[in-house]
Amino acid sequence: MPPSQGSAHPFRLLGVYAALLAVIYALVFFTGDHSPKPKLGIDLQGGTRVTLTARTPDGNEPSRESLQKAQEIIENRVNGLGVSGSEVVIDGTNLVITVPGEESQQARALATTAKLYIRPVLGATQPQTGGAAPQQPVPGAPSADPNAPGQAPTTGDPNAPATGDPATGDPATPAPEATTPAPQSRVFPAQAPPTPTPPPADLTPAQQQAKEIADAKALRQSTDQNMQQVAVMSMDCAKPDPLAGNDDPALPLVTCSQDGTEVFLLGPSRIDGQEIADATSGFNAQQARHEVNLEFRSTGTDAWAALTGEYVNKRVAFVLDSKVVSAPQVQQGPQLGGSTSISGSFTADSASELANTLKYGSLPLSFTTSEAETVSATLGLAALKAGLLAGAVGLLAVLLYCLFVYRMLGFLAGFSLIAAGFAVYGIIVLLGRWIGFTLDLAGIAGLIIGIGLTADSFVVFFERIKDEMREGRSFRSAVPRGWARAQRTNLSGKTVSLIASVVLYLLAAGQVKGFAFTLGVTTVLDVIVLYLVTAPLLMLAARSPFWAKPSVNGLGSVQQIARERGAGQVRPKEMSR
Repeated sequence: MPPSQGSAHPFRLLGVYAALLAVIYALVFFTGDHSPKPKLGIDLQGGTRVTLTARTPDGNEPSRESLQKAQEIIENRVNGLGVSGSEVVIDGTNLVITVPGEESQQARALATTAKLYIRPVLGATQPQTGGAAPQQPVPGAPSADPNAPGQAPTTGDPNAPATGDPATGDPATPAPEATTPAPQSRVFPAQAPPTPTPPPADLTPAQQQAKEIADAKALRQSTDQNMQQVAVMSMDCAKPDPLAGNDDPALPLVTCSQDGTEVFLLGPSRIDGQEIADATSGFNAQQARHEVNLEFRSTGTDAWAALTGEYVNKRVAFVLDSKVVSAPQVQQGPQLGGSTSISGSFTADSASELANTLKYGSLPLSFTTSEAETVSATLGLAALKAGLLAGAVGLLAVLLYCLFVYRMLGFLAGFSLIAAGFAVYGIIVLLGRWIGFTLDLAGIAGLIIGIGLTADSFVVFFERIKDEMREGRSFRSAVPRGWARAQRTNLSGKTVSLIASVVLYLLAAGQVKGFAFTLGVTTVLDVIVLYLVTAPLLMLAARSPFWAKPSVNGLGSVQQIARERGAGQVRPKEMSR
């Protein structure tokens, strides 16, 4: 049997693996937060817990089905791949979210109802400050300066979807119109806001919530123009919004921008967030800002083209949970194509969170969040040290076994294990940054089992070499032939292990999913190390007179058996192959 073609250039294969390690650690040290430490799970470092209390428009308790649906959506948002170690559990009529670390803002963001509507802007002004009357712009009119805050830039592809700076900027203030304005361009007159009446003392908390939502709808979603003007005047962007996620898309809406710098009068929704087919985040290098890119379904594409064609040189608002995320000005219309983007005061993380929230859909309920509380590690650093100690003991036991049975060849196995360990560590760090992978005790167990699987590959390879030498071949010729026979067995075993990991990952949940993920990663890496490190090292050893010595490779007894067979009898024809 001829040697495997992949073993012809051992130095080249070792160079490929060295280049892979260089790329991995270049990404570790020169991208992201540059930290070479992996993310740890809740059981090792603790976490942050936030309790979500459902708010229904009628004040009744939410149904079990709606809570389960909300739990599923939030789990997908925070733990879409099942490897971040986050937990979402139902506690009575509440949802309790626990995320690793101290990122309380991340846990709060998960409670976003994520009801997105695209509404035309009928008017916009600054909120009142210190009791003074607001400024008097002509809302909805285009700015004379194309680069004024709140407007979309005029440069770029004229066929690109309408994008723009966030609603955080203050729109330009042209002179008031002399004629009676149209409803979408009217000036908000300075009127005194109504004096709020305190709720009756005998209302239950649920009834009080229902009353707050009903009152907010009656004021801020009225079709009466005078009531709309009163709503704009009385809008306080600094207070929590009782209407969040409960607004009626078929009615107008008075609301604030997310940062509270503008008050908007918006028309009825023209496009529902359910028309979003996909949402991703990215960095717009041309505009030097982070954006959320949306892909519409077919019906949403038609509605977007109709909306932008109708509102050329006017603003449209992306409204998330009753707050305006962005209100760009449409520069050209109609905008064809099924994609657009939301711009705002986004960081890379906040843009990614918004895209993830929109991608997995809206919650069937709106929630209020409790104060974040710190959760101590359930097992802590002592368990982490115990797990790492167990891995080190296992690695040492494997090395001692290889040295005892295979002499100096055991050092080659040990070098392969160390090379695999460096790659696994770097990959775990990168997976923590890219997909939120957290290393918990279940994951450490997967790594320890991976050590055994890697050692098993060496044993199979060495035993195939011994089989070849029993047939009378030298160490130099036995290595490539043994590799050709061993790789089939190893590939079959790794394939079975990988299939088991994939099935376990798809069917399991919680920490078991993390265990399966780690086991699958180490299995794939084992094959890479076997082909790029172990096999080339043994090919080089086969060409060295030093490694051919029986006292070095520990194969003297096998050679003695071959010599006795050759002296005592003629080998059968089938053994000469």
